[in-house]
Amino acid sequence: MNMTNNQIRCGWLNEDPIYIYYHDLEWGRPEYDTIRLFELICLEGQQAGLSWITILKKRDSYRKLFCNFDPHEIIKLNLNYIESLQNNPEIVRHKGKIQSIINNAQCFIKMKNNGEDFSTLVWSSVNNKTIVNNWKNEREVPTQTKESIALSKALKKLGFTYVGPTICYAFMQASGLVNDHVIDCFCRKSLIS
Repeated sequence: MNMTNNQIRCGWLNEDPIYIYYHDLEWGRPEYDTIRLFELICLEGQQAGLSWITILKKRDSYRKLFCNFDPHEIIKLNLNYIESLQNNPEIVRHKGKIQSIINNAQCFIKMKNNGEDFSTLVWSSVNNKTIVNNWKNEREVPTQTKESIALSKALKKLGFTYVGPTICYAFMQASGLVNDHVIDCFCRKSLIS
């Protein structure tokens, strides 16, 4: 458990105000907007091997540098610009991770052109209803589930990258497909009432 401002919160949280804001007002809240979901899956991929707070602190830079995660704008970025991102300290300077955003934008557009909706695909992985878990502490929370494995397979089949089962589970938690706020966390009640 994490107690901040006399509120009990999930134990993974530290006392950084940006993290508290994210936990209290974003994490675990159901998101249906396709662009917002696209942003979240891309950012979760950027986190691989790093802490979420690292990505959260760079999120505004990612938004600025990647056209607010509009896939139609991302695919217009030229090769010189994309290569320059590898030297930009405002984001994670990892060629594969940067390229995954471009690749995933192309996959997103291909889906749309085929009449498939990203949000519909994502939410179908939980039968269009948030899975509410009952964890007493963060040590009980899994890193992947059968649903995240299935979502990962579906996204990989469409060509998406940096979407393994663990990344997909973190994405599902962040976007409210799964409510993993621990039982005593004050945010949990507002999400299930």
